[in-house]
Amino acid sequence: MFVRPKKSLGQHFLKDMGIASDIADTVDACPGLPILEVGPGTGVLTRFLLRKGRPLKVVEIDDESVKYLKANIPALDGHIIEEDFLQMDLGKLFGGQRFVLTGNYPYNISSQIFFRLLEHRDTIPCCTGMIQKEVAERLTACPGSKAYGILSVLLQVWYDAEYLFTVDEYVFNPPPKVKSAVIRLTRNTTTEMQCDEQLFKQVVKTTFNQRRKTIRNSIKPLADEKNIPEGFLGLRPEQLTIEDFVQLTNHVYAARRSR
Repeated sequence: MFVRPKKSLGQHFLKDMGIASDIADTVDACPGLPILEVGPGTGVLTRFLLRKGRPLKVVEIDDESVKYLKANIPALDGHIIEEDFLQMDLGKLFGGQRFVLTGNYPYNISSQIFFRLLEHRDTIPCCTGMIQKEVAERLTACPGSKAYGILSVLLQVWYDAEYLFTVDEYVFNPPPKVKSAVIRLTRNTTTEMQCDEQLFKQVVKTTFNQRRKTIRNSIKPLADEKNIPEGFLGLRPEQLTIEDFVQLTNHVYAARRSR
């Protein structure tokens, strides 16, 4: 049976067994935990994950891929979830246990996958897998770099982010137009933020959505600049560390309370 890669689903099937083995090995950073693979496609990565000897489930929305997996990988019998990862109830997987998230993620929803990860950060202590190189660079970027942005800040509050290796286009069918990269996110020791979390997200998104502007101008929709310390006002968002954003959020919060 042949599975046709579907552009609408962002499918690029990995065909290099060495790279598949290397990606599977990234889950070893969180030993013993069950594994959820997103978008297994034809099961190239899945076969190496099965060798880990851990409970494994795969979530696949493509009917053709599901039929292929059922016909060719008997070990997945009863462990294929035919749903949309972005809509499924992650809290009920593996009886409520914590688990590792991995996969050769569909390119068209990779950023959404990581925002979903944040919603379940206490259930998913480790996330690995392959995404577009550009997205990988954003996830792992440091303050001061062009790649540093919303995803960098929001993820790195809760996870240590590692860029592991780059993957060339020719190892996929069909070859994507961009290079890919394998990353690993490991839950850090942060248990709560020293500011209002929802407001923190709003501050980060508001300032980065106008990243060419200084904080003096981009913060105006949220607070009067006279309530923000001068040390912040001349900076652009990519110059702020996570701790800076926490402090800025607290200043915005205080400014709102004083109205």
